[in-house]
Amino acid sequence: METSELLKRVRKIEIKTRGLSNQIFSGEYHSAFKGRGMAFSEVREYMPGDPIRSIDWNVTARLNHPYVKVFEEEREITMMLIVDVSASENFGSKSMLKREMITEVAAVLAFSAVQNNDKIGIIFFSDRIEKYIPPKKGKSHILRIIRELIDFEPEGTGTNIKEALGFFNNVTKKRSIAFLISDMLDSDYEKPLRIAKRKHDFVTLLTKDIAEETLPDLGLVPMKDFESGKTFWVDTSDKEVRKNYKRNRDQKLKETEDLLRKSGIDYAHLYTNRSYVQPLMQLFKKRESKR
Repeated sequence: METSELLKRVRKIEIKTRGLSNQIFSGEYHSAFKGRGMAFSEVREYMPGDPIRSIDWNVTARLNHPYVKVFEEEREITMMLIVDVSASENFGSKSMLKREMITEVAAVLAFSAVQNNDKIGIIFFSDRIEKYIPPKKGKSHILRIIRELIDFEPEGTGTNIKEALGFFNNVTKKRSIAFLISDMLDSDYEKPLRIAKRKHDFVTLLTKDIAEETLPDLGLVPMKDFESGKTFWVDTSDKEVRKNYKRNRDQKLKETEDLLRKSGIDYAHLYTNRSYVQPLMQLFKKRESKR
């Protein structure tokens, strides 16, 4: 992509997603993803109603007057985006591709984090680790991430969530907020997923397209597997073929959701033909209600 066109697209996404973050998400983000605990801030004179356990006995004894410790929430945290850039994310039957939706959602999350003075890092993965951008603060850093999301060309086509989570668990030593953004078309990643949940505040955003859920009756049609690159013919007029497709699709989704629930991981479904604002807001409010 030419530089001028890339910059135009970055600017367009910045305007849209920064506006959403300012108007809707920044406050919800702060409430849903708080710091780990409380840090000492200062001491002040005791006031009626202050809990006895907050009294600083050393200062009280020294000044011969009761003083209490004041704590404030530790806010500086790191957000890590673990983004699926496999070939299946290049599918979209309606208004946008799954990858385009991922770019906007990642940008909204990043702008919400930066407003709270948090660091943002990102891992791109397919069937391998494609790129790692370490966490940093600031608008220029977010714009770099957006540029990469728009213009990055992965080497791999498949999906290896196990390897992505293993890499994330190795490079992210301190507790972080982590968003795995993927269509989850993979298996055998339960162990690193549970490790990530134990070490971090972990959330999964499942990217979906309505056309992937059922096969339309179009007769004999060629279909291409984006990740393997293979093309094969499918008789979509056969009811059993359509039924089996939907059964397998529904079973895979159920297995994914069951694993996330058993692992205690919050998740949301994001569709390319629907606004992602509402499911993200519902996710944030759900998390806030738990606290």
